Amino acid sequence: MPATVPAGAPPRAVNPRVGFVSLGCPKALVDSERILTQLRVEGYDIVQTYDDADVVVVNTCGFIDSAVTESLDAIGEAIAENGRVIVTGCLGKRAEVIREAHPGVLSISGPQDYASVMSAVHQALPQRHDPFIDLVPRRAAADDVGVKLTPKHYAYLKISEGCNHRCSFCIIPSMRGDLVSRPVDEVLREAERLVRGGVRELLVVSQDTSAYGVDLRYATGTWRDREYQTRMRALCEGLSELQVWTRLHYVYPYPHVDDVVPLMAEVHADGMPKLLPYLDIPFQHASPRILKLMKRPGAVERTLERVQRWREACPDLVVRSTFIVGFPGETDAEFEALLAFLDDAQLDRVGAFAYSPVDGAGANGLPDPVPEAVKQERLARFMARQAGISAARLADKVGSVQTCIVDAIDGELAIARSMADAPGIDGVVQVQDGRDAGLKPGDFVDVEIMGSDEHDLYGEVATVDGDDGRF
Repeated sequence: MPATVPAGAPPRAVNPRVGFVSLGCPKALVDSERILTQLRVEGYDIVQTYDDADVVVVNTCGFIDSAVTESLDAIGEAIAENGRVIVTGCLGKRAEVIREAHPGVLSISGPQDYASVMSAVHQALPQRHDPFIDLVPRRAAADDVGVKLTPKHYAYLKISEGCNHRCSFCIIPSMRGDLVSRPVDEVLREAERLVRGGVRELLVVSQDTSAYGVDLRYATGTWRDREYQTRMRALCEGLSELQVWTRLHYVYPYPHVDDVVPLMAEVHADGMPKLLPYLDIPFQHASPRILKLMKRPGAVERTLERVQRWREACPDLVVRSTFIVGFPGETDAEFEALLAFLDDAQLDRVGAFAYSPVDGAGANGLPDPVPEAVKQERLARFMARQAGISAARLADKVGSVQTCIVDAIDGELAIARSMADAPGIDGVVQVQDGRDAGLKPGDFVDVEIMGSDEHDLYGEVATVDGDDGRF
């Protein structure tokens, strides 16, 4: 089964058993963790194989066509291997697509609809009645960390659902709805539980982290006897009190991002950064006309000025972004302008996609589609240009000492990440003598950088911080 589920004690035959397949983005991963936690609380065993499962839950993605195909394939595999399948997640908003391909699924629900998933599980697999166990109150899922699908030392912290923007290439609002922020005290309490459970890096995720709290009119909440607004800056101030790495993802380039950058330049007395100097901002393009067609902010010159101001306020700042090439109507000159933007902005980490129509997206009706061959040629040129920039920026780190967090041990190597690297999307730091130094996942380690390429750094141990609280 392609699911990633937490390892634990062997399942007991007396308990109903659920298999789980989790697809999609980190926000969907958090949804999976919440469902799995509730299943565990209600006495279900989570199993690793189709053969061991009494029913299988598939949490789907439906953002782009390739994700739809992957989700339908996963559902089909689960049906073929097990036969009893409950479907949830973003593709669940298009139930007719699922029913057409797989009419035998037991239930279909959309993203964040935990109650419907649990109801479907209850119907397909009633809980076993035990008169002795049933007398003992079950511990609420919110009382502890719950099930995590990430390694012990890092976790995704979802602060809101949905999005108020209507980008023409995106259908997420139709799947996940408008912005719904979680109260700041609720988020901070969850973060505190995660840290108590061993998490050393919090990855803040949402569809639009910059807009956090606008729907709640920045209402205040109390945590640790202090009031905080439900607002990005205040949330970051609260998270900084936990003295672990905190990394911001999916930050829309609003002006109030300027208020957060100075916090990234501050450190605690032990050297721990109050907020990682890392911004994940999807700029998407650099042509004002294309950005207008995308229904995105189009003031490119102001964007470059702001990136420069951020770097002046926080010299260690790392900026990663994503772009779309070959958007309908994109001319040769507009693509060249995008390449020029890369040269000017000197972004640290960049991902790119060739535009692909998404069923239901407004951009599908735009004129002058770019031929597929041209899109792929532009994508290759774009990535080659950025590869040169990334290689040069990483080469500048050779000879420096970088604080890293260890993710895994691979032979003699420790596979780690610096402050510039988010798990799964950025590069890594290969620590050549990691095993000899006794490193283990979750350790902080100072690494002397000896070499680099266009993606990764290579180095040797300088100093190590284990679990004694030092940084």
